[in-house]
Amino acid sequence: MDKERYQKELLKCVRCGSCKAFCPTYDEESIEAMGARGRLIILWGLSEGLLKPSEILRDRIFSCILCGACSESCPTGVDIQEVVYHGRSLLRTSDTKRRPLRLLTKFYTKRPKLSFRLLRMAHFMSPYLLKKGILPFFPEIPEAPLKNESLVFTSLKKRGRVALFTGCIVNSLYPHLGESLINVLQRLDYEVILPAGEVCCGAPLRTLGLEEEAIRLAKKNLDVFSKLNVEAILGLCPTCIFALKVEYPKLIGTGLEKAMDISSFLLDKLGSFSFSPSDSPFAKATYHDPCHLNYGLGIKREPREIIKNIGIDLVEAEEEGCCGFGGTFSLSYREISHELLKKRSADIEKTGVETIITSCPGCMMQLSRAIKKPVLHLIEAIEEVYRSSEE
Repeated sequence: MDKERYQKELLKCVRCGSCKAFCPTYDEESIEAMGARGRLIILWGLSEGLLKPSEILRDRIFSCILCGACSESCPTGVDIQEVVYHGRSLLRTSDTKRRPLRLLTKFYTKRPKLSFRLLRMAHFMSPYLLKKGILPFFPEIPEAPLKNESLVFTSLKKRGRVALFTGCIVNSLYPHLGESLINVLQRLDYEVILPAGEVCCGAPLRTLGLEEEAIRLAKKNLDVFSKLNVEAILGLCPTCIFALKVEYPKLIGTGLEKAMDISSFLLDKLGSFSFSPSDSPFAKATYHDPCHLNYGLGIKREPREIIKNIGIDLVEAEEEGCCGFGGTFSLSYREISHELLKKRSADIEKTGVETIITSCPGCMMQLSRAIKKPVLHLIEAIEEVYRSSEE
């Protein structure tokens, strides 16, 4: 976002406050500066020279979880997320609080293979790190990532060809999710390509104000994936797909139009198979909406339709809400993240179901911290039903 567009977006805000009704951070701390309107006013004051960077000012701008819940409610159409991204990029040089997190994030995105090996080595220190409160949680580290090089899974019938954007969390922490997606696609007779050269989508860098670094990664991904002759570019992380499809055009002028969440792609494809409730190992389940899938990509119906179509009785929670993960947000704002998680997990527990399904690996990680029942990705549920129907 250039300076001129940034100023125009800030001036579009009419101070109506509609955005506050949907802001999870404002719900937890109901002061003006913890809502979208307050943050826009702060950034406007900063741009006009009426305010100067300070610790509390930076804290308010970086405390936005970037869920996108406020976007649809803005009557003048302020691109709130992009404004916050740009504001953070202006503040990053004076923001010493998140400097270590920036260094770690840049290191990982530049050296993912080395970072994975270091995570494996550091796993034995996790009890100490957790006990001392250095980290709020430490996920299990698999023995190997999903891929280290280009992979192609062929199909004899070859109904079509798709590419998989693995994303950092799936590749390094939840490779079994990628394997589940490949297995399902193979059952549907799709050739699956995992191209070499894929890098981080750039979202973690943008949340920390590292726009230039994110632009470099976006250009690399565009170069890799735009050359592929595929029907779709599928991902298991809504944040990644949102970045590729929606944020890249704003960031580098063009995006990957073929980027799709798996529920959008699979909804009509699974119709060629007949499932019954007896096929499902899950009697009842509830579904948690990931913010970037719901608000960013506008996908809410499709995962629910799939859950019902594969024979699972879907029980809706009375309330909707953010789980409080937000990537680096859960590390920088642990107390708010914990309160959001506590509220969301309580809503889910009220359903009385034994299985929770979502479409985001980050939400899986977060919800699993508070809920002791199985928290599955949608693709895991689909694969399990496939297996049960074939037995």
